[in-house]
Amino acid sequence: MARALKLAEVERIPILGTESIVCGFHLVDYIWTDIFSSLPAASTYVLITDTNLAKLYLLKYQKSFQVAWAHHNQASAAPRLLTHVLPPGELSKSRATKSAIEDWMFSEKCTRDTIVLALGGGVIGDLVGYVAATFMRGVGFIQIPTSLLAMVDSSIGGKTAVDTPAGKNLVGSFWQPKRIYMDMAVLSTLPPREFSNGMAEVIKTAAIWDSAEFDVLESSSVEIRRAVLSGTQDGDAGLTLATRSAEQTLLQRVIAASARVKAYVVTHDERESGMRGLLNFGHTIGHAIEAILSPQVLHGECVAVGCVLEAEVARRMGHLSEVGVARLVRCLRAYGLPTTMDDPLIRGLASSEQLAEVRPQRLMDVMGVDKKTVGTQKRLVVLKQLGATLELKPTNVSDALILEVISAGVLVKPVDDVAVAETVVVPPGSKSISNRALQLAALGKGVCRLRNLLHSDDTQVMMAALQAMGGCEFAWEDGGDTLVVTGGGGALHAPATELYLGNAGTAARFLTTTVNLINSGGDSTVLTGNARMKLRPCAPLVDALRANGCTIDYCEKQGSLPLRVSHSGGRGFPGGRIQLAASVSSQYVSSILLCAPYAQEPVRLELVGGKVISQPYIDMTLAMMAQFGCHVQRISETEYLVPIGAYVNPAEYVVESDASSATYPLAFAAITSRQCTVPNIGSASLQGDARFAVDVLRPMGCTVEQTATSTTVRGPPRGQLQALGDIDMEPMTDAFLTASVLAAVAPGNGGVTRIRGIANQHVKECDRIQAMCTELARFGVSAVNHADGIDVHARPIDELTSATPSVHCYDDHRVAMSFSVLACVAPGGAELRERRCVGKTWPQWWDVLARDLGAPIAGADPQAEHIETETVTASSPSVVVIGMRGAGKSTLSKAAASALGLTFVDMDEYLEQQVGQTIPEIIASEGGWPAFRAHESRLLTQALTKDFATGAIIACGGGVVEAPDNRALLQRYMSSNGAVICLTPNMDQVAEFLSLDKTRPAYAAGDARDVYERRKPLYKVASNYEILVDKRLPGAWPKIEQEFVRLVSFASGRDCNRVDLAHSSYFVSLTAKDVGEYLENDRLAAVTAGAHAVELRADLLAAIGEDDVLAKVQWQFAMLRHATSLPVVFTVRTVAQGGAFRGSDDQRLSILHAAIRWGAEYVDVEVDTHAAALYAARRNSLIIASHHDPTGKQLRWSQCEFTTEILHRARACGDIVKLISFANQWSDNMDCLEFVKRHHSLETPLIALNMGYEGQMSRVLCPVLTPVTHPLLAAKAAPGQISVQQINVVRATAGLLPARKMALCGTPIQHSPSPAMHNAAFSALGLPHVYGLFETAEASSLTDLFAAPEFGGASITIPLKQSVIPLLDQLTPAARRIGAVNTVIPVGGKLLGDNTDYLGIVGCLRRSQVTAFPKATALVVGAGGTSRAALYALYTLGIGSVIVYNRTAQRADELVVEFSELFTSLVAVSDLTALESPDYIVGTIPASDLVYPDSLFAKV
Repeated sequence: MARALKLAEVERIPILGTESIVCGFHLVDYIWTDIFSSLPAASTYVLITDTNLAKLYLLKYQKSFQVAWAHHNQASAAPRLLTHVLPPGELSKSRATKSAIEDWMFSEKCTRDTIVLALGGGVIGDLVGYVAATFMRGVGFIQIPTSLLAMVDSSIGGKTAVDTPAGKNLVGSFWQPKRIYMDMAVLSTLPPREFSNGMAEVIKTAAIWDSAEFDVLESSSVEIRRAVLSGTQDGDAGLTLATRSAEQTLLQRVIAASARVKAYVVTHDERESGMRGLLNFGHTIGHAIEAILSPQVLHGECVAVGCVLEAEVARRMGHLSEVGVARLVRCLRAYGLPTTMDDPLIRGLASSEQLAEVRPQRLMDVMGVDKKTVGTQKRLVVLKQLGATLELKPTNVSDALILEVISAGVLVKPVDDVAVAETVVVPPGSKSISNRALQLAALGKGVCRLRNLLHSDDTQVMMAALQAMGGCEFAWEDGGDTLVVTGGGGALHAPATELYLGNAGTAARFLTTTVNLINSGGDSTVLTGNARMKLRPCAPLVDALRANGCTIDYCEKQGSLPLRVSHSGGRGFPGGRIQLAASVSSQYVSSILLCAPYAQEPVRLELVGGKVISQPYIDMTLAMMAQFGCHVQRISETEYLVPIGAYVNPAEYVVESDASSATYPLAFAAITSRQCTVPNIGSASLQGDARFAVDVLRPMGCTVEQTATSTTVRGPPRGQLQALGDIDMEPMTDAFLTASVLAAVAPGNGGVTRIRGIANQHVKECDRIQAMCTELARFGVSAVNHADGIDVHARPIDELTSATPSVHCYDDHRVAMSFSVLACVAPGGAELRERRCVGKTWPQWWDVLARDLGAPIAGADPQAEHIETETVTASSPSVVVIGMRGAGKSTLSKAAASALGLTFVDMDEYLEQQVGQTIPEIIASEGGWPAFRAHESRLLTQALTKDFATGAIIACGGGVVEAPDNRALLQRYMSSNGAVICLTPNMDQVAEFLSLDKTRPAYAAGDARDVYERRKPLYKVASNYEILVDKRLPGAWPKIEQEFVRLVSFASGRDCNRVDLAHSSYFVSLTAKDVGEYLENDRLAAVTAGAHAVELRADLLAAIGEDDVLAKVQWQFAMLRHATSLPVVFTVRTVAQGGAFRGSDDQRLSILHAAIRWGAEYVDVEVDTHAAALYAARRNSLIIASHHDPTGKQLRWSQCEFTTEILHRARACGDIVKLISFANQWSDNMDCLEFVKRHHSLETPLIALNMGYEGQMSRVLCPVLTPVTHPLLAAKAAPGQISVQQINVVRATAGLLPARKMALCGTPIQHSPSPAMHNAAFSALGLPHVYGLFETAEASSLTDLFAAPEFGGASITIPLKQSVIPLLDQLTPAARRIGAVNTVIPVGGKLLGDNTDYLGIVGCLRRSQVTAFPKATALVVGAGGTSRAALYALYTLGIGSVIVYNRTAQRADELVVEFSELFTSLVAVSDLTALESPDYIVGTIPASDLVYPDSLFAKV
């Protein structure tokens, strides 16, 4: 007896007049029963599938076939069931496979009454359908799709085909299946990515046809995904309606709805002559992407990106709102689908070569042969809203418009200077107000319609969390333009799962208090986020809530999410007196205020811990609470009283437009002499940036009309904007970028705009101040970067560069939008390289700029370019030196002035000159010390602002910091990019000096030390650089002078001593506990050979564990400085990241800040909550933002969200990013290399490598600043660290370091030690180069040597130093002036001649310097080639008065004639005895019997 049949309850969908589509769960028995009872009888049934599916289903279908036939007709023999199994994959979809199947069917004696069944996905369905269409001119065909994509797409409509070498689906037929059985139970076997692949088609169909179904998809993603991904195909769940879960019912609904739409369209347009083209929404562009990225990226993934791009085309045409695009993007993302080409999924799957091919024109070429294209006219499905299309067929769209939308960049051309009507522009809603409005309406009573709500990830997170707590209900009206919120009155319950907040900082902080309103004893709620969110601080808020009685625990790291909030005990939010530290974030304050009405007692909130930050945002919260019926009493500046109550929802709340975004259309009006109105932003606005029109545009000459709710701006005649002079933009910092581009073309009123109060803009999405300086320079506009501002020097519009600048936007929306405004008047317009970065706040900005404001724009495909990253500093700002009397201020300042060509100013002498009295006389007078300090303050101001504002080094008196006015002046000077250097003395040495100094009032015994201890904190706050002056240091005073000159040069931006990152570079990591270990026998020189920098691992120093840590670490730093001129990488590595530092965060930060004060060229900062502050304080130091994973388990190079987030976070707080993982297998090195290829550039340098033995290859391949060790070091700084020599050997072996041949050229040279010296050095460094001898007296014989491809350079000696010049392409200034070449270097395919003889003379003179060079006299003895080098050396040092002596007077006279233009005074003499003693003597006559008169050495 046959078993009972399990017949499913099904849903039927009509197509082409019959109900051929069948949907349900567990359909196998139903399928055979339906076939036997409803379709014409067949003698043979042929079931074709692939090997993967055969394992799962073939036996089940074979057994069911027998059972179903037995129930259908026991009297007759069962027909034949033949099965054929194919290899899986697209390769089976070929003409050869089709022929093989047909031949097999012929061999099996199949006849015309055969029915063929396709069990599988799209490949099986397309192939088997084509077989059925042609076998014996057509046999019955049944589709049993097993993938979601096949169910809703390829199985419906009768399209069948195979692939050919010319392309996919090019040979086929329309052949309608008799049945399409969609068994939802089989979907549970799909991998998650395959499920998402099919959901792209489901979402696409709802987007073009049915808004209600789209709403369901949008709101039910969790349930739909759960129905598939957590289900099982075993058992009978869902077989009948009674056994079907709500999630299964929902799954069948959305799939059936999608199938129903396609069935309807196919019924009305079977052969794709019009309406059926609607089903290709997203496919025109998606197929072009798929043609390049397949098979790595799936069809549905490409279509998802295509849907977004085609929706953006509709938005650009003015048919679809941004709300529609945003909802489509959110829905696709909810099902795990990519929405841009930059999506990590696509970047992780496609190769770099494939991604490089996805260029706009390449996509256009592919679209040109798309089947929907008619001739050359491209056609796209254009949405007018979600659920409806502009036409019931694809719409003609111009190539230019498609190219604009799909391009990475945008070209903005200048706007015509013609009068146009007033334009009204409505910017998107404010994010800050949107989040507050959502929480207020959710907690309130009644229904509130929120209009102009910002559609962003942050607001989506807030909505999801509020719904999860049952706090409210949401619904959309007006096609998504209005959010209807039904408030729950503060009644919240614990969510079923943890609240995942992504990286939404505002939502995280607001909800930290909100979840405490849950009053359901015994439950708890977990708040968590992504990896970046888990690094963001929340401790002050948590501390305040804990102190108030809330039970909150940190689940992982102290001070950050995730948090567990307990609701046991039913206390909820106690209320009463709450103390909160509000100096970190105003969002902590708003979080408590927003929930306070629902506390158990009235809340008295007291803000403690220093100045409250961002008060305008607290005021915004208070104003919005009042609008929802709760009025907070402000008792004092830092205290608020919130009564118990409940919010009452207004019927409607319109979210203000974003005031920062509003500055762009208003600036457009200002710069183009047009008129623009922004409604919903006026004087009553809650946002500080609303003042932009009045405080910035009106002073620039614009006509501004501002009511409480709107702002209208009309610009002055084009080119007549006025400079602002000095302006404080602290209340509207984000708007400074807009002001800067206007200031760039505001020549009136002096033409200089100085914006201050914007220090926080150094650490936004990028260093915005530096970005503005760099990018304005592309237009020919000069701008100066300051610590808290920018100076912009305007140029008339017609003097801007006539070329089209390519503006790098730094992935910063505000940079892009600001420069798009300037492009509207620039003669050549501008190319904005990153079009999509505006999506953060105003995705449709380019549509508005073109359609509403009338700017001509087009797509642009930016090519890679090098972006300079040097900080722009004020022109030669003076350097101020402070410190105790006797520390060496004057001596060191004079040395620096001499070396750097600065004016030396002794403030005590300057004061005496200006006042007309000596300092002792002033102090002895009736006014005494107060009178002296008053003079000092007045004249210091005069010196810094007028007399010596630039180009000077100013040594101040020891007590200058005693006066508060002086300290404030120096602090203001530092904030405007000035350098103030403090000398840290050895007080024993100072006391010894002061005991001998009688020029100033003496200190009593012991008083000097007491004075210094009192002044130490004053010196620190009044300076931003510091140098240790202690004669016990190696090299004593001469080295102190050299280091001081270096620091002055570094602090003033003259020479920042940085590594050239255009080439491979290394820094050696010192691991000793005391730097002194490296100073014996010049060991440090050996250790650093081949390195470009040296790392001081402060965490490894013995001083770290001792008292007075800073002073001892400074001593170690100073010893290193005195021993090497290499740049220093200063590092304090914590234990958690593989280091040895176990101290507190405060101690670590104090050491790192000190390193910046000491002038470390590079400071390694771990990417944590403190990194941004160090980045903002870095001055001329470069920050290496680093993250180390000693296990290699978190930081992975391939498809790792954590690594991507760390990279982006590091970019925001570092000049260079350093990511270090651990190699668990050798292939990790190749993954690391691919990661480097994607993310490293000169613009965004990246150090990325693996630790461990297996990770050594990643060190060989690291592009810049590779940390290295040396055999002389007792220990390595990290496991797997190797030396420069080892790296070079491997690079040479791998062909990454080609061997070069070099030679000494000239004669006689056979006894030269040069080859032995050079080759020994090459060997020691692992370099494959060879240095030899090329003996010749004829320059012409060097031609072949120089032309050889392996030629690496040559040393030139006699007799070729002049005769070689005609063979060279270029000469350095030194070689040209000296008239001889001693070095030939191949540079960029050309030969460069140099003369380095003079450098040795310069070094010798610098080391023996006794007199300031500009004031010195010098004597050169001799008139040969070396004498020429000596004269050039004296010229480069700035010595203006020089005497030449040679026994052959004629040659001396000739030399004077040739070099006289370089000197103030250059004379030849024939008698040395009559000369006064010069300051410097350079003798160039070797082994001479010349006798020098003793009188020449009188100054010695």
